[in-house]
Amino acid sequence: MNQILVTEKLYITPEIKRKKFIYKIEFFLSVFLVCLLFSYYIYAEYDRNKTEQVSQEILAQLKYEESDDTIKKANDDTIVVILEDKEAQKQKEEIAKKLQVDTATYKSAEGIEYTTEAVLEIPTIQLKYPVLSETSPDLLFVSLNYFHGPEPNEVGNYCIVGHYYQSGKMFGNLHKLKNGDIAKLTDLSGRTIEYEVYDKFVVKPTDTSCTSQLTDGRKELTLITCTNHGKERLVVKLREVR
Repeated sequence: MNQILVTEKLYITPEIKRKKFIYKIEFFLSVFLVCLLFSYYIYAEYDRNKTEQVSQEILAQLKYEESDDTIKKANDDTIVVILEDKEAQKQKEEIAKKLQVDTATYKSAEGIEYTTEAVLEIPTIQLKYPVLSETSPDLLFVSLNYFHGPEPNEVGNYCIVGHYYQSGKMFGNLHKLKNGDIAKLTDLSGRTIEYEVYDKFVVKPTDTSCTSQLTDGRKELTLITCTNHGKERLVVKLREVR
């Protein structure tokens, strides 16, 4: 019995050619867009790291000098003030004033000046950043920013804002804080005060009630960052440990 092999000839019509061409264009465009987005992500991460590095350079500059027995540095880098007499107190005040003038302003390698007024440290989430004395979109990429309130470590509600990064930088791990966790705020005179977390909640960007200065004569900290893809604000409230 003979077998007859039948081959069906495929005819390439102009319409099929056109569709193939479109598919190729779409494929190459997709690859190009993926590469472009990936490159942008790498550059953005590099740029964030480079900008954030300035904050670490500021921290390196904010070193308090020892002077006889008036100001001593403890093992944990906390400045301990020893008041022996009025003359020692006077020397302490003069040194603190000098430190404040000398260390408040830092000039980066690019020639940009940044003014700081405190250092915030939260051991639980391994956070330590200088607090810049102003708030702006550009400064938020550099470090934490002062937002509202009194001078650092004074009576009132000292409010600090910072960017949320999934990498954990800046206030990226702020959501991990729990009631009872401790934060340390060091002002430019070297005075360190510990604050304890007592509340954490989310608000709308238009809700600024968390910045109220009605603290019943106490010293408080309010830490603010973005959450829910920037649609809301995460607020952490702390009080001075007594």
